[in-house]
Amino acid sequence: MKKALIVWGGWLGHQPEEVSALFRGILEGEGYEVEVSDTLAAFDDGEKLKTLDLIIPVWTMGEISQERVNRVSEAVQNGVGLAGCHGGMCDAFRNNVDWQFMTGGNWVAHPGNDGTPHRIHIANTSSPIVEGIEDFDVSTEQYYLHVDPAVEVLATTRFPVADGPHVYNKSVDMPVAWTKRWGLGRVFYCSLGHQANVLELPPVKEIMRRGMLWAAEGKAKAAGQRAGSGYTGMMDSQV
Repeated sequence: MKKALIVWGGWLGHQPEEVSALFRGILEGEGYEVEVSDTLAAFDDGEKLKTLDLIIPVWTMGEISQERVNRVSEAVQNGVGLAGCHGGMCDAFRNNVDWQFMTGGNWVAHPGNDGTPHRIHIANTSSPIVEGIEDFDVSTEQYYLHVDPAVEVLATTRFPVADGPHVYNKSVDMPVAWTKRWGLGRVFYCSLGHQANVLELPPVKEIMRRGMLWAAEGKAKAAGQRAGSGYTGMMDSQV
């Protein structure tokens, strides 16, 4: 039986407990053994983290120690999957650049705030995560992110929609969902999911389901491989 750890907390406006329950239900429906924790102390046992198939952070803002980030990073580098959505993963710990490097991006704004109508465009990709899913419309926060250029983009949204200082630039297609690798581990992210009801939308829920399973499948594929020397940052991020 595959094992997943969901860790929730931080800003409660994103309904982390409800979102965690939704993810738990999806994974248990796929036959996973799921542990849910509401404390970052869940990241204290590095050896236990390496036994997992999947880690799902649902923790908006807040602070995390460098030691805990390093343990999660080491687990992912050794094949454990990492998956999450919205602020729960890519606005989790604004003060930690190693977390941002691992996850592939970081939130900076949502012009128009909640209830902004916008369209999600599925990318022309061979990824099974979005296979057969058509473009769809949502009315929720439209995330503007600073994104790692190494990610494989699975879906985008066009800016600008709402007014703001950004509209004086050219129109841009902002990544909404992506995958990347961190060592031997697979990383999946989707910026949708301001609250649990957004994640209940059929295309969003299906993308999240597929993304979590895709990330977790990397553990078996990494079996027998060596992760190498590991990432040590640029030293100034480790103080």
